[in-house]
Amino acid sequence: MLESERGLNLRQKQEQREHQDLSPFASFSDESCGRDMEETPCDLRTIYQRDRDRILHCKAFRRLKHKTQVFLEPEGDHYRTRLTHTLEVAQNARTIARALRLNEDLTEAIALGHDLGHTPFGHSGERALDEECKEGFEHHIQSIRVVELLEKHGKGLNLTKEVRDGILNHQTSGKPSTLEGKIVRLSDKIAYINHDIDDAIRGKIITEEGIPSIYTDVLGHSARERLNTLIHDIVINSEGKNDIIMSPKVEEAMLSLRKYMFKSVYTNKVAKSQEKKAENLIKQLFRYYIAHINELPEEYIKMMEETQETEEQVVCDYIAGMTDRYAISKFRELMIPRSWEIY
Repeated sequence: MLESERGLNLRQKQEQREHQDLSPFASFSDESCGRDMEETPCDLRTIYQRDRDRILHCKAFRRLKHKTQVFLEPEGDHYRTRLTHTLEVAQNARTIARALRLNEDLTEAIALGHDLGHTPFGHSGERALDEECKEGFEHHIQSIRVVELLEKHGKGLNLTKEVRDGILNHQTSGKPSTLEGKIVRLSDKIAYINHDIDDAIRGKIITEEGIPSIYTDVLGHSARERLNTLIHDIVINSEGKNDIIMSPKVEEAMLSLRKYMFKSVYTNKVAKSQEKKAENLIKQLFRYYIAHINELPEEYIKMMEETQETEEQVVCDYIAGMTDRYAISKFRELMIPRSWEIY
């Protein structure tokens, strides 16, 4: 044991070791901007480890396993869900953070929480709520509502400012304030580009050979090769710098491959054949609950009374929190006469 660690609890020892082992550009746990509501520190875990654990144990995280990633009706058990996407983002991000000697706990917490506010039916559900709600709807903003307000019956998770900043800014246009947040922002793209290619090949939407060679010659000709290229490129170009960057050649290839995926998969008629149905389902649920606001669960009605949230916002909160199958179940319950269910 180091002399400086005598008399310290396990958390404090970990905090001291961060200063010894991590890069000077890392976000140190004992230098966090803290939480909105002060809490007694844990004697075992650092502040970012507690945030990670809170996200892992929250209800919104568990619901991700029944939320669509890309394919609404996959035929098989191996297609990604929103949960498996989240885990792949976290793994990529942790690998990069560890290689760069940045704060792996903060990185993991941001990655695990980045999609907590996602709707059922993937981006089609997000589009539907965005069109129906006057205030608009964006899943990265909803993720912040989940951790600040909706979890724990309106108390929220009371996460650190650094974790919430990373969650809020994980989208393409975001500008995270920490290097750990910047890692997650890139890891999100790396994960969904590669696993969506894998799922699209499995679904016979595209083939590996059909991906333009102008991209694969740079990034690789398989998911393993592409992940290896992208992660190594970030580490090599970011090491020793107060930024997370890629080489222009690899970054251009990645962004171009992303555009190819939008054209070939994300807007493909076969892959997205059920999206209009999903959008209409979400819109009808939204309109129903706006017209029958008292049929919302009691906790949402209570939230309106206590926080002065608008009816539209609370209906958005309720529907965004649904899993795919729960949304279908509620639609069937509310919209389809029971006598018709036998047909």
